[in-house]
Amino acid sequence: MDTIFALASAQGKAGVAVIRLSGPQAYMAAERLAGDGLPPRGMRMRSLRDVHGGRLDEGLVLTFQAPASFTGEDVVEFQIHGSTASVNAVLQSLSEMGGLRMAEPGEFTRRALENSKMDLAQVEGLADLIDAETEAQRKQAQAVLAGELGQLAERWRRDLIRAASLLEAVIDFADEEVPTDVTPEVRALVSGVMGDLEREVAGVRIAERIRTGFEVAIVGPPNAGKSTLLNVLAGREAAITSEYAGTTRDVIEVRMDLAGLPVTLLDTAGLRDTSDHVEGLGIALARKRADSADLRVFLTHDLTELGIPFQNDDIHVLPKADLRGESKNGVSGRTGQGIDRLISQISGVLSQRTTSAGIATRERHRMAMKKALEALGEGMRVLDSGPDLYDIAAEELRTAIRALESLVGRIDVENLLDEIFASFCLGK
Repeated sequence: MDTIFALASAQGKAGVAVIRLSGPQAYMAAERLAGDGLPPRGMRMRSLRDVHGGRLDEGLVLTFQAPASFTGEDVVEFQIHGSTASVNAVLQSLSEMGGLRMAEPGEFTRRALENSKMDLAQVEGLADLIDAETEAQRKQAQAVLAGELGQLAERWRRDLIRAASLLEAVIDFADEEVPTDVTPEVRALVSGVMGDLEREVAGVRIAERIRTGFEVAIVGPPNAGKSTLLNVLAGREAAITSEYAGTTRDVIEVRMDLAGLPVTLLDTAGLRDTSDHVEGLGIALARKRADSADLRVFLTHDLTELGIPFQNDDIHVLPKADLRGESKNGVSGRTGQGIDRLISQISGVLSQRTTSAGIATRERHRMAMKKALEALGEGMRVLDSGPDLYDIAAEELRTAIRALESLVGRIDVENLLDEIFASFCLGK
């Protein structure tokens, strides 16, 4: 296998830059730059020199001996000064050594997967952790990266293997009298797994929302102050405001961290009947985005005038409280009245929803668990038909086991790997 190298820290000027190597020639390459005598596992402060003896930089050299490393291979990291010139000089020197090449995006993590240092769900958790912008996203990604989904899948797999083995034992000894009825234990094992899977499948949508972000649409009639409210919530002039009705024609999106949750606020066109073709397109888009949003904030005095059904979790506030003298349920983007209460309401509704989130975070996870559930449901149905169909029931259990193995990347995921690792940076 090739020895690969790449900048593992962010591009651009920094106090410290990290360059990572992994593979069978990692130590050799490190000693050519930093001199002999590097420990198999440890750190040394060394001057780095090119093949001609010219000084490149001074930095910390860290060595990790296989298999106790991130990739499971020999790994070396150089921590050097973070100037663009220093980084380029070290990378150029490495590229001139035979047997070394620049890593492809995500290749370090891919080697960790191939060397059984991580499962596929943990790889996805690592990708989510790198992209995490809020505390909720960080916690969710950490749970997946720590292997919690893999541990769940392994427990389910173990229970199903036990259930299948009980059925197969009856099949193997069909000509002899089996001393006990295995059906109650098989049913208990399968029912337990099905209950867990149903809860996880139900929680995927909310978990995915934590990962990708909730959408909150501000809807109301023209000139209700929606854009002014959006600007106050965003803390900047994200939308144009004016005294003229119908200023907003498109959907304005502002992403923000709200109580640790990723939220995209949507400022939509004022809802009314209009003969203006362009404004009509904006209103149609506003209704579409409001229908698909996770939560709507109705900024209006009359809910019936908007033509959008008000749902239980939706929030109703009265606009322009500073002009109308509203005090109880009013908001004002100009004075800030009611803004803190509105933020608390939005974060409260979304935080309550996150309590139903599971460990699984992606549509791929949901589909694998759903496939397992379907197989287990069919297996339970066949089980009720008696021992003559135990072989079919056992095969359904094996189908469910294979679906759970695909969840953590043991089988049937080769077509996913290129897509997943393409989202990683070179040094990961």
